[in-house]
Amino acid sequence: MAASPTATLLLSCPDQQGLVAKIANFIYANGGNIIHADHHTDFGAGLFLTRLEWQLEGFQLPRDLIRPAFGAIAQPLDAQWQIHFSDTVPRIAIWVTKQDHCLLDLLWRHQAKEFIAEIPLIMSNHERLGAIAQQFGIDYHVLPITAETKAVQEAQQLALLQRYNIDLVVLAKYMQVLTADLLAQAPPIINIHHSFLPAFAGAKPYHRAYNRGVKIIGATAHYATQDLDEGPIIEQDVVRVSHRDGVRDLIRKGKDLERVVLARAVRLHLQNRILVYGNRTVVFG
Repeated sequence: MAASPTATLLLSCPDQQGLVAKIANFIYANGGNIIHADHHTDFGAGLFLTRLEWQLEGFQLPRDLIRPAFGAIAQPLDAQWQIHFSDTVPRIAIWVTKQDHCLLDLLWRHQAKEFIAEIPLIMSNHERLGAIAQQFGIDYHVLPITAETKAVQEAQQLALLQRYNIDLVVLAKYMQVLTADLLAQAPPIINIHHSFLPAFAGAKPYHRAYNRGVKIIGATAHYATQDLDEGPIIEQDVVRVSHRDGVRDLIRKGKDLERVVLARAVRLHLQNRILVYGNRTVVFG
């Protein structure tokens, strides 16, 4: 039996007294039943952040009136907020270059229904992974990128995102730097970086980690911004390494981490558990 649909509110605003009561009363007064509630106060930033999820069954406001009705409460609070409905299925585009481990992991997890989304589009700057897209019945578009073609190809990428109604872009080892123009026009973009940021940002982090003699290596999933590898961090993990591990061992262990960390980040985003403020995130459990 399918779960009844829910609405999820994500909100941040300047901290003040009575916020939980005001927001919860909006749901209660309209006949809603809250099933999850999580709050956080960042005292340094003076911000209150919350995630509330409630059942739509029995809720007295039609869906098209929920946002304008809540807006009347949010505006005096100077709040940043969004509402999502659980039965709205997001559409994902995956961008890749030549490595297939993160792509295959996401497609297998999607096939196993570990997260609810549609994946109608894979884009790449190489032909190499087209057979995987064909195997899973997903459209595959190749847009080679060079310094001379970057502006034209990014315009085509944006056009494809619009044509396929994409809500989220996942960079599954897409080894290209995105321009500020593209980032400003694209939907949210999640990137996987093969390092425990902020350590070893940029290229060849495993080689640099090996040369530094590190004892742990990591992977980081973050939202892409115009500051390379410095966007708000969603998820990270680490694994121990030793003096017996060479660069190839670090890369192998790192790839395992990359798969898991990227999948967790995508799942958290799709479950509307992430609030971005400044260059930080709150990830609600």
